[in-house]
Amino acid sequence: MKAQLVRFALRSVTLLTVSLMTLTARADVAASLHALFDEHLAWQKREFPELAMEKGDYSNADRIADQSLAAIERRLQETAAFLERLRKHDRAALSADDQLNFDLFELELSQEVEGGRFRRFLAPVGGRFGPQQRIPQMAERVRFSTLRDYENYLSRLEQTPRAVADVIELLATGVREKRTAPRVALAGLEAQFERLTADGGLAALGQPFERMPASIAAEDRELLRKRFEEKSLPAVRAALAQLGRHVVSEYIPHCRESIAAHDWPDGPAMYAHALREMTTTDMTAAEIFELGQREVARIRAEMMQVIRRSDFLERKPEAGGLADEALFAAFLDYLRSDPRFYHADEESLLREYRDICKRVDAELPRLFGILPRQPYGVKKIPDFMAPTQTTAYYQPGDLRNAQAGVFFANTFRLDQRPRYEMIPLALHEAVPGHHLQIAIARELEGLPEFRRDAWHTAYGEGWALYAERLGIEMGFYGDPYDDFGRLLYEMWRACRLVVDPGMHAHGWTRERAVRFMLENTALSELNIHAEVDRYIAWPAQATAYKIGEIRIRALRERAERELGERFDMRVFHDVLLSSGSIPLSILERRVEDWIRKVAQGGAAAIGRAAGGTDNLTSADPGSNERPDVGRPGGGACCP
Repeated sequence: MKAQLVRFALRSVTLLTVSLMTLTARADVAASLHALFDEHLAWQKREFPELAMEKGDYSNADRIADQSLAAIERRLQETAAFLERLRKHDRAALSADDQLNFDLFELELSQEVEGGRFRRFLAPVGGRFGPQQRIPQMAERVRFSTLRDYENYLSRLEQTPRAVADVIELLATGVREKRTAPRVALAGLEAQFERLTADGGLAALGQPFERMPASIAAEDRELLRKRFEEKSLPAVRAALAQLGRHVVSEYIPHCRESIAAHDWPDGPAMYAHALREMTTTDMTAAEIFELGQREVARIRAEMMQVIRRSDFLERKPEAGGLADEALFAAFLDYLRSDPRFYHADEESLLREYRDICKRVDAELPRLFGILPRQPYGVKKIPDFMAPTQTTAYYQPGDLRNAQAGVFFANTFRLDQRPRYEMIPLALHEAVPGHHLQIAIARELEGLPEFRRDAWHTAYGEGWALYAERLGIEMGFYGDPYDDFGRLLYEMWRACRLVVDPGMHAHGWTRERAVRFMLENTALSELNIHAEVDRYIAWPAQATAYKIGEIRIRALRERAERELGERFDMRVFHDVLLSSGSIPLSILERRVEDWIRKVAQGGAAAIGRAAGGTDNLTSADPGSNERPDVGRPGGGACCP
């Protein structure tokens, strides 16, 4: 008996020892994994001082990122090295939460490396992006509190000639390798550069010197102003003038005539890669094209119902006998031409956007259990870039950098900015769309920082399009014209599923894409031309919106069907938002797990600190391309 007890005790000690060793080994793997996350974040901050400043870290604020070809290629190699180190970790030894962290980090790194082989960084200038837009806004969203802040700012401005030289090198290399932007997508760039380099075109760069803090001595304030006026600003102006000359005289004439992504070197592979990145699915161009056609037909039928609910036939009784096709065309012509649908001045347009946003704010507690602490505002898109910009976009803020989020609205050509699109646009860009989703993600606790900053387009834009539809439950679409605006925006995104693969994979011309959108949406002709050029310049990105929204709506329909009276919309929305931006496959598994828990009798409520995976692991999570190798996306979004 004693011998048996001894053997039992020895076995127990052995098992306990093995268990402790296993726990220790798992803890070591987890600690090593999170140390790698931290090391990569520190590397990003060193490589991209602008990113560090966005997070409130001004330790490298005296310089700007090196965007030379050599630096980009070096970062690709260093990213591959991070990926290799990550894969040396024993994933099976990690907790479910850390397995998901591992998978998402692997996804981020592998997509940067894989996308790098297509060398799209050799086309760094376009109508809606490039140094000609970044440089004039260098005074925005950065700190100006101390003498050192101003000195660092001037140092950054004075480095722009080097940055411009690097961009010119990239453009020249792209011409040699036949990796250029489509020429049509660069229309309007010459005028953009002319506005910038004209008197007052860079006025925003001098604004920090108009409000210098009293803590800076008067003598130092004068020296700073003098340096800006005599050295920094002339350097910027000369650099942008040089870039403008090169783009107009040397680059655009050598850009390709073709608009199709398939005509880029390795074009079919590049477009397939871009579709996987943007949609986080394995859908092919043909499947997306067919889905788009079905959605266009479905939404068109809903639009006809709304037309008949409006006062259009009372105002235009002669249209009463028209067939559906002709009635639809007559209604679109009415929307595009009647002054009742347009603002007379930009301040009234911005004021109405602010009014809509404030009214939405009051509805949010009814729809969400978790709300962000970070505020947001509404501003106009800067004049110099407005003619080539989209209707609106959102710029995330960061509490660490004392910056609010901003919903930027385009006030260029007010006769092309209809009022009936304002409600869905505000819901998309501000709340409960981009601002709410991104701000919540950045405030989640218990997640690695790369998770809080992650951006997967199908998730983020799918959520924002779903947010437009939440306006129905808020009671914002009682007016048939506002409801038509909602359907217009849904149709707009459905049309993208047709025209994007149409142009990039099925041989559509730009003119055919424009005609298709003119026939199926009430967007102004100016907006349609700008949008089509955006799809040409940014293959696949526009397909993510509708695909993401379709998946999110399907998840809600399933939850409502399976849970019945136990379905809680506030908790459902918190489940969608409480893990940050994630691929659609992981989102689906999270919701399925929540439905199962609630069906079994659990509340399954989600808290701000959960940030959690609810014991989910990933499977083929998808991806999202980054414009700068090694730099997180950050979710600057357009409708």
